[in-house]
This record gives sequence, C-alpha cells and structure tokens, in this order.
Amino acid sequence: MDKKKESAEVANYWTRRIQFSGKSSYIIALPKRWVDDMKLNAGSEVTITRYGPSSLIITPKEQAPQLVKSEAVIESSTKDHPHSLIRRIISAYLLGYTIIHVKAKEGKFDLRHKEIVKEIVRKSLIGAEVIDESSGHITIQIFLGLPELSVENALRRMFLITASMHKDAINALCDLDHEVAAGVIKVDDEVDRFSLYTIRQLKLAVSDSRILEKIGLDAPRDCLGYRVIVKSVERVADHAASIAQNVLQLKNKLPEEMLTRIRKLSEFALSFFERSSQALFKRDYEAAERLILDASVVEEEVEALLKIIDAASVREQSYIARLVVEDIRRTAEYATDIAEIVLNLTADKILSSKIAA
Repeated sequence: MDKKKESAEVANYWTRRIQFSGKSSYIIALPKRWVDDMKLNAGSEVTITRYGPSSLIITPKEQAPQLVKSEAVIESSTKDHPHSLIRRIISAYLLGYTIIHVKAKEGKFDLRHKEIVKEIVRKSLIGAEVIDESSGHITIQIFLGLPELSVENALRRMFLITASMHKDAINALCDLDHEVAAGVIKVDDEVDRFSLYTIRQLKLAVSDSRILEKIGLDAPRDCLGYRVIVKSVERVADHAASIAQNVLQLKNKLPEEMLTRIRKLSEFALSFFERSSQALFKRDYEAAERLILDASVVEEEVEALLKIIDAASVREQSYIARLVVEDIRRTAEYATDIAEIVLNLTADKILSSKIAA
C-alpha cells in the first residue's frame, strides 16, 4: 500500500475509552483533528445516527442528511413529453418524499397531463394517493404506514407474480392463446409497482436504522444486495411479458416437437427461479451454491433446442422461437444472479460456522 495512503488511513482512525457521567449518560471525547476539520467549537451541535446493529455516525448538525424528505415540487409544461413527467414523479417517490406537488407552468393542465399523473399514481406507486387537485395543481401524498408490507413480503409477491407470468406466457405459447398472452403483459405493471415500492424502502433504510429494522433487514449493506435482487426479479417479469408479446405475433402454432422442448427448458428456468427465492428467504447458502452449480443444465438444453429451431422450415416461426428461447435462458440467468447475491448476503454465517468448527 502507498505510504501516504496508509498514513492517511491511520490518521483517520481513532479509539476512545467510554466514560460514565451522571446517572444515565456515557461520554467519549471527539478527536480534535476531526473537530477542526469540521470547523466546530465548544457548544456546536452534532447529530448521532445509529447505522446498522453496532455503529454510530456523528455528523455536524448543518450537514446531517434529512432522513424524511417532506415535500417536492415538480413543474410541468404542456410542451413536456409525458414520459419526462412520469420519470420526475417516480424519482421523487424513490427519493423518499412524502408529499409531491405537480404544478402546471402555464397555470393550467391539459387533460392528457392530468390523466398521466393520476394513472402513474394508480398503477405504479404503492402507498400513494392524490389528495388535492385543481386545474393547475395536483398533490400526491405517500402514506408510509404499511408495516404489513415489509421488503420481504413485497419481494415474495414479486416472485409469485413473476413465476405466474412466466407459466401463463408459456401456456399461451403452447396453446396459441392471444387472450392469455395479453393478460400477462398487463400483469407486468403489478411487478413494477412492487419494485418501485421496495427500492424506495431500501433507499430510506440506508440512512435510517429505524426504517431498516421495520422493513426486516439486518444491516445497511444488505440494501444493495436486495436492490439487485429486486431488479433481477423485475427483469424476469419483463422476459415473461416479452414471451407474451411474441405470442401475439404468431399466426400459427409452433411445431409440437419445438413446443415440447421449449416447455422443458421453461420448467428448468422456472425451477431455478423458484429455488433462488427459497434460498433467499431461508438465507440458505448451500441451496444457492447448488443452484449455481446446476446452471450448466440450462445451457445444454438451449443448445439442443436451437438445433431443432434451425432445422425448422418456417422462417417466421424460427425467428420467434429463438426470441422465446433467449427470454427463457435469461430467466435462468437472472435466477443464478439472485443466487450469487444470496451467497454474498449469507457468507458471514457460513464463514463463522466453519471457523467455529
């Protein structure tokens, strides 16, 4: 290690003895160098925030982050693209604001923009309601009192809905059922709702140990792993919707041999996905590791299936079949990604048990 870097790290590491003062207080002395760097004096105020199960963060009061952001104001013009307005509302939601004001720059919304705001609240933002509305102003409130919907419960719902989407999409393909396929595409919005809600909770939990405890996680470092898992589940749902979209493009059923092999590949991928969820919720390191070791089975099935597809005579069917196979392959791949995160989340337990042994 570079000597300057090493000395800097040493200079920023201090130990202090805890002293007892009075009947119920303990005190420690703050390092003089840190006090000088922060330009603090006797009488200056600092905030103390619990971080995880065993750490505290001390911050000058003026620099302390606002744990609960109260209100955000979004100004929207009739000239703005609707997707721009949607992104800004979602960003405010994810950043933890409890009140979001949407104001019309021209003083009045056109009907399209007003409906967009209501639709995004209704379809995408769990816990959000429009509480005030006028011709040029809409107020959205996010109600935080959802103790029954912990991060784990929200993730369980995401896993269940996504697995069901995948099954329905494959059934729609095998039966060439356009109605079922269209239903799968609609359900994708439900997964997105739980995804946004969970990411919002994880963002808030990183800076507030009280929220961390309420949503059922042990340490702030778990938040990153769970966020990756949320995005992986969301992507699996997207691939199920993609299969359904491709079913809508088909005019004739795929050959039975091809459908049989596709269903078999789907069963492998779905099994991996369900095993990854079980490993996560049971915090099972060994189960996650076994899943990763089994991943080669999917690639072998994909190669065998692509040979059958290449031999097909109808080009349109071959093209769609290849797209479906890729969606299924990616589903299995995301399942192994989730298993990798489970290894990271549970590594401490397996290492501790081996050391103890």
